[in-house]
Amino acid sequence: MNSKKKRRVTLQDVAKAAGVSRATASLIVRGSPKISAATREKVLGKMNELGYVYDRVAANLRSKQSTTVGLLITEIANPFFSELLDGITAELEKEGYTIILGTTSDSYDKQERLLATMLENRVAGILWTPVSASTAETTKQLIHSQLPVVQVGREITGSTFDYVGIDNRAGAELVISYLVKEGHRRIAYLGGPSAASPWRERISSYKQALLQAGLDVDPSLIVESVATREGGRMAMAEILTRESRPTAAFCFNDIVAIGAMQELKGRGLTPGVDMAIVGFDNVEEASIFTPRLTTVSSFPRMIGTEAAKLLHQRIDDFARPAERIILEPELHIRESSQVRL
Repeated sequence: MNSKKKRRVTLQDVAKAAGVSRATASLIVRGSPKISAATREKVLGKMNELGYVYDRVAANLRSKQSTTVGLLITEIANPFFSELLDGITAELEKEGYTIILGTTSDSYDKQERLLATMLENRVAGILWTPVSASTAETTKQLIHSQLPVVQVGREITGSTFDYVGIDNRAGAELVISYLVKEGHRRIAYLGGPSAASPWRERISSYKQALLQAGLDVDPSLIVESVATREGGRMAMAEILTRESRPTAAFCFNDIVAIGAMQELKGRGLTPGVDMAIVGFDNVEEASIFTPRLTTVSSFPRMIGTEAAKLLHQRIDDFARPAERIILEPELHIRESSQVRL
């Protein structure tokens, strides 16, 4: 039996078998558009036939420039992040980048491990939705590494990184102004972690809008929870124990809102009839759930696209001034808020 280790197939082997130069084969593995479709198909066929595996790390070391970008998000189950990822991927692929995706589950320790892994793999830059517990201390390692970083959807107070997100204050103001005009006077704020920057911005605007309408801010109508469907159910279950129930609930995001509506249904109550429900994000499920959800559009796909563009610019010019891109929200009124008072 021959125990000799099989030699690794090289790019030179592929080029020779395909009858092209090594330079041409190299352009193909790096996704260059300069190669004809026929040549690309021939070379890729030989790669598959010979079992060639592209060593991206070694290539990065040779060129001293990585084509890999790290992406850290808090979760993948929330459709907001799925749409965000679509925007990021489409834009970065046009620039020839490959994405390493990590999900933190909003855990500080997991975030630290994933950031360390991405730094070890010499990524060209990082797109990052910080976990709720992140502080200025979290950014020190990234600042020291001189790595291009763009914060997406959430930001750490006092950080100097680029940022792309929605105007959370304006979005919350749209919701409360609408509900007040509809006659609501007891409006709950349900779900989400208070340590996250979007929560803080939305609750601040929620309180301000109530006061501007001449209404009191009742702390008993503010219930935190994890930003999930189950979190929405739990927040609604708690608010229903209040002696004087709210007639409307503004939820941290659409997933929390859907969980809240499921809890109402489970108790024999009808969303949009017994209580107005409003979400935030306008994910696809918001328009197909029954009743259809009134919500604020936060344009996650557009946020992803803009964040990817900003990261590419930062990679090309690390010394450029920090930039903040804030998108304007839109309120979409549907059946879940059509309560008759």
